[in-house]
Amino acid sequence: MSTSYLFTTPRLGFRRWQASDLDAFTEINTDAEVMRFFEKPLPKEDTLAMMERMERLYEEKGFCYFAVDVLESQALLGTIGLGWKTFQADFTPTVDLGYRIGKNWWNQGYSTEGAAACLDYARQVQIPKVVAMASIGNLASIQVMKKIGMQYWKEFDHPDLQNSPSIQRCSLYQLSL
Repeated sequence: MSTSYLFTTPRLGFRRWQASDLDAFTEINTDAEVMRFFEKPLPKEDTLAMMERMERLYEEKGFCYFAVDVLESQALLGTIGLGWKTFQADFTPTVDLGYRIGKNWWNQGYSTEGAAACLDYARQVQIPKVVAMASIGNLASIQVMKKIGMQYWKEFDHPDLQNSPSIQRCSLYQLSL
C-alpha cells in the first residue's frame, strides 16, 4: 500500500480513505464496545457509505474524519478528524471534531494526540471554531475534549438519536481557533 499522509504526529498518520480500509474499518464499526455510544454498529455497506461520504466531504471542504494509521505498524487505528454537522440544532451548521478508534488502541493517548493534531489542521485551513459532542455517558470521549483544551458549552438532545434515548443526551464542547 502506498501511503501519502496529509499530516502526521509522532505516532499517527492522517490520510484519505482507500478501498483497502474497508475490512479493517468495518471491524471497528461492528465492534459492540466501540459502538456503545453510537446509534448502531455499522455493517460493511454502511461503513463503505461513510468512507465515501468522508471522501466527498474532503473534496468539498478540505477536511473529513480522516483514516488514521499507527505509523509504526501501518495499521488502521480508526478515524479522527473533522466533520460537517447540519442536523437541526441552534449551533449547526458547524465543524465537529470526532474520533472512533479500535479498542486495541484504547488508553494509549492516540485519540488525544490525534484530536489535538486535527485542531492544528483546522487552524491551518482557517476554520474559526470547532465543536465536539459525545453522549453524556461517554466519559472517555469527554475527557479527550477536556485534555485538548475544548471548553464545555452545554448539554443537548441530539435530534438524530431520538430512537436511542440512552445515548441521546449529549455534552457539547467548543473551541475558537
